Formats: sequence, structure tokens, C-alpha cells
Amino acid sequence: MAEITKVKPGTLTDFGNGFHHIRGSFKLGGVVDLGTHCALVELPDGRFVFLDSYTLDDDLKAKVDALTDGGKKVAAIINVHPFHTLHIEWMAKTYPHAKLYGTRRHHEKFPGLNWESDFCEAGALDGLFDDALTFSTPEGVQMVCEDENVHFSSVLAYHRPSKTIFVDDTLSCIKAPFPLSLLPFTGKLAFHPTLAKALEPNPYAADAFREWAIGMAQDWADARRVATAHNTTVDFAPGEFPEKVGAALGQVAGTLQKHRDRPAHS
Repeated sequence: MAEITKVKPGTLTDFGNGFHHIRGSFKLGGVVDLGTHCALVELPDGRFVFLDSYTLDDDLKAKVDALTDGGKKVAAIINVHPFHTLHIEWMAKTYPHAKLYGTRRHHEKFPGLNWESDFCEAGALDGLFDDALTFSTPEGVQMVCEDENVHFSSVLAYHRPSKTIFVDDTLSCIKAPFPLSLLPFTGKLAFHPTLAKALEPNPYAADAFREWAIGMAQDWADARRVATAHNTTVDFAPGEFPEKVGAALGQVAGTLQKHRDRPAHS
């Protein structure tokens, strides 16, 4: 049975086999802390990669420095969600020697930063880190929608040595007080509620998304945890992750069917 864990912001958790998860703070309206995150991942050659950016306080920075020889071993910073942008400039300034990866929106929002040329969602990360880190971009959904309140899509990362999936928003699970406790991803792994608005405007998008989700769950079937941005980590029994993705698809089956049934797509 899946176990949901929430830790306080400012916590670095060692998931083993080189995966260090950092829980940060993100307050909705300045009041409710939904949390955010990044991760520091050790590669087989001893270098490190950040997944996402976060402004580290002195305590977290000291822990990261101890792992990375004062930051010298940080080889890359990979920003996987186009709308998670608050901490990118700090991270790029703090680790200027690290290769900086991002989505098209990141490049456009911060044109002065020294980005690697290709975009994360366009396969820039494929094969860069061998089997230590693999990536998957959802199909059938727009990475950036015209309505910029839709934050559904992101690039998911899987660290096979620790069996940890790192995800921003696409898959979500939160622990939060009322009225946020009424959200569909409270207390269980679920797809972000903006899926309906994120689907591409064509009749094939719903099936493309469903097939992607099933394929991702099969490819990463041995995953034992999902670290979500807002604000929990979900641990699974062996073989349970595909079942939970199937359950999440069941929750959005009506949304997908409604999209298929639309008389016209524009």
C-alpha cells in the first residue's frame, strides 16, 4: 500500500544510491505552504546533477557543499517544469560552471543565462546520463498553454538506482488543510486537475496521453517512490506504481472521453 510522507521545508532527505531530495517552501498567496522541491543526484562517475532549481539556505547549502566539494562537482542543473522559475537565476549564479538545461519557456524568460542549446522537452536530455537518469515528456498535452495558469506538463525524471521518480505537477499528491484538502490529488497520487485544459486541441490527444502514461508506468514499473513538487513523497510496494498510474487514469477517464467527444478541435 502506498505511503505518503510530508517533511518540513528546508529538509534534505537521502533516498539512497545517490539521490538527495530537497524539500523547499512555496506559499500559495503567501499563506498556505504547498511546498516545492529540487534534487541533487550523484552520477556513477562522481559528478552531481540538480533536478530543478531552489535557493538553498545556509544549512542546505552547507550540506550540498559537503557532498559536492563546495559545488565543484555539480555538472548540470536541469529545470524540468516551464513554470517553476523563481529560483533559476540564483542556482545559475551559484553554480556558474554547471551546464544549464531548461524548457523553451525557460530560455525565453531568461535569455541572458548560459543555456544549453536544446530544450528539455525536445530530447536534449536523452542519453546524457546513461542509466542513472532517464526522462519522459507527456504526449498529447501542451507543454505551455495559452492560459498560463495551466501548469500540467513537465519533464519527468527517473533515477533508477534509487527507484525514485521526480515530478513537478504532472503527477501530484499533497497533504493540505481544508479547503485544499478537497482537491483531487490530496492524499493520493493523481494527475494535475488542469489536464482538460492542457490536452492538445485535436481528437487524438486523449489517447496519446493515455498511451504515454501507460507506457511510462510500464517502463518505470520498478519505481518505489514518486517525489512530487507539492508537497509529498509517495512510497510504493514492489510493482505498485503501475497500479497507481492506472488508478489515476481511471480518475480522469471522463475528462479524456469528453475531449474525444468534442465536435471540433481548434
